[in-house]
Amino acid sequence: MLRLGSKLRLASGANFFKGTLGGARFMSSDVNLVFKIATESYIGHRIEDLPATDIEMSKTEALDMYYKMQVVRRLEMAADAAYKAKMIRGFCHLCTGQEAIPVGIEAGITRKDSVITSYRCHGFTYVRGVSASKILAELMGRADGVSKGKGGSMHMFGPNFYGGNGIVGAQVPLGAGIAFTHKYNNDGACTIALYGDGAANQGQVFEAFNLAKLWDLPVVFVCENNKYGMGTSSARAAANTEYYTRGDVIPGIKVNGMDILAVREAIKFSKEFTTSGKGPIVLEMSTYRYGGHSMSDPGSTYRTRDEIQHMRSTSDPITGFKTRLLETSHVTEDELKALEKDAKKLIDASNVEAKASPEPNVSELFTDIYADTTSIPSMRGRVVSETHYY
Repeated sequence: MLRLGSKLRLASGANFFKGTLGGARFMSSDVNLVFKIATESYIGHRIEDLPATDIEMSKTEALDMYYKMQVVRRLEMAADAAYKAKMIRGFCHLCTGQEAIPVGIEAGITRKDSVITSYRCHGFTYVRGVSASKILAELMGRADGVSKGKGGSMHMFGPNFYGGNGIVGAQVPLGAGIAFTHKYNNDGACTIALYGDGAANQGQVFEAFNLAKLWDLPVVFVCENNKYGMGTSSARAAANTEYYTRGDVIPGIKVNGMDILAVREAIKFSKEFTTSGKGPIVLEMSTYRYGGHSMSDPGSTYRTRDEIQHMRSTSDPITGFKTRLLETSHVTEDELKALEKDAKKLIDASNVEAKASPEPNVSELFTDIYADTTSIPSMRGRVVSETHYY
């Protein structure tokens, strides 16, 4: 049985088992797990081949994915509590219920690949390698935050992670530009550009589609369809709710976004597709958020509590993956409980660390505006009298 002590807990989304004594001991008896997912997990548009439904991976990788989903859920629970305690102010968008998407995407790519997403970005920030304590500190506006406390919930960044973007849909053309860089450098990497169903009707999304197809850019456009754009159901906002077909001549695939195995395989398939010169692809991840659009939205005025509870009880990504792991007979309940406890301890410790971080110094108001300020003598504030001289 895998026993995880305090030395095995990692503060970031790096592979949980690599580089640790416990991990080495565990991997020495590693086995491959075999899963079968439903063919209905994928629906294609202008594409003949679809991602695999027979999936094989090591036990180490499977447990790593389970652990990360637990961390992301605990992270969002901690953010929820801190917001209600007024330790987090302003906008705060949680991904509770959608954990399979950030974790599954990260499992299907490498660190060379790039990711850019919307303001529901905490889970992506973590799996890209930023520590939970830095994420929570940023949410609280503290100096030790990933953006030095100046970005908040919507503006977090990490290695080959370009945010965290506050303007609806604006990250999609930026993602196409990042993909252009990968093609220009011929580095074999791709870009995952995510947006929500609420942003899917933005004109800039279709402009990005058009250029990406004209230039056959290695970009995977991912629509996270959680069924509601703020408080409006997708059926009331869009004439065509089959978002995977929205790319017109761009191939698309609808994916069960509540199944981490389907997400992982769809991303692996799409990376191979886009980096082999075939151009972009559009994925629609069918998912569901348990909470409101943001913390200011109770999330129950435009949908019933019964609907939310039904999704929790029948489609939860963590519970579903746990059942699959136990069914392999190579994973025990005790192993999973150990991971769950470790995830809780990590977030509890990260929360304490974040709260202990000081607020940024006032002088930080004028830093990080330009990469190089050597040729810039001053920066004005709200009025001329508040001009800052470098």
